[in-house]
Amino acid sequence: MNTLKESPFDKYQVLAVKHIVASQAVNEGEGVLVHRSFPTRQIDQLDPFLLLDEMGPTNFKPHLAKGFPDHPHKGFETVTYMLAGAMRHRDSVGNQGFLQPGDVQWMTAGRGIVHSEMPDPRFAAAGGLMHGFQLWVNLPSKDKLVAPRYQDLPAAAVPTARSVDGLTSVKIIAGESLGVAAPIETHTKITYLHFTLQPGATFAQPMPSTYNTMAYIIKGEAVFAGKRAGAGQLVIFERLPAPDENPAVPSAIAFGAEIEATEPLELLLIGGEPLGEPVARYGPFVMNTREEIIEATREYQEGLLGKISH
Repeated sequence: MNTLKESPFDKYQVLAVKHIVASQAVNEGEGVLVHRSFPTRQIDQLDPFLLLDEMGPTNFKPHLAKGFPDHPHKGFETVTYMLAGAMRHRDSVGNQGFLQPGDVQWMTAGRGIVHSEMPDPRFAAAGGLMHGFQLWVNLPSKDKLVAPRYQDLPAAAVPTARSVDGLTSVKIIAGESLGVAAPIETHTKITYLHFTLQPGATFAQPMPSTYNTMAYIIKGEAVFAGKRAGAGQLVIFERLPAPDENPAVPSAIAFGAEIEATEPLELLLIGGEPLGEPVARYGPFVMNTREEIIEATREYQEGLLGKISH
């Protein structure tokens, strides 16, 4: 039985659910547990997105926290969003950063960089909950070799908005929601939103029908046009509206939380304009051709991407 309240979605063309898939538990870095939505055997990528990982949640005992030692990236962007814990970032050009709950780091690897993401020493000594997300966003071919760049947003600088009924709140990491826009500058048109819905709340987020759009359920159960998804599941939406529907009506992702839910629903809603370009990837390198991948590997092996000073 559908226990959602009636919702005024008539002014939108609601995009249908295409797939619902479960994330897969894998170990990365020093053995950090992550729940990976893609790439997997089921889904290679969702253009322009290359990877979506939920880090943990893991409760580390004192002195046993693990991270991601020195490793290279080239040809794409990494977006790290912390929900709990504390990480230290260092790279081969001398940058250092500190990520705490609610913080966002948008790193454009561009022409190549070596970096590390390790538990903050104070957090590692005390132990505690580590939880966050990392999203990989492909760069268009014209931007593959741009200079590396960081856009760091502390939690206090991440814009937030709340629905008129007060039942839905959203943190705007990229793009726009409820008339509030994020300050992040992106090479590709992208929306990245963290929603929290109280029991019984419904919401419609406008989204271009040409975007590839997905939702990842962090906590609770969500209902999308009658289809349900729970924590750890990825929902992928149809990219284009049905041909017999009115293209003048704006498209949206509509979702809601059960009235009987005992806790708020939390989810990430992420969408982006597909690049439609060839993708050649090998581990931490994402280019357009096999020859470019060979070149990136050679650069790293010869130390041309630099090294981190410890």
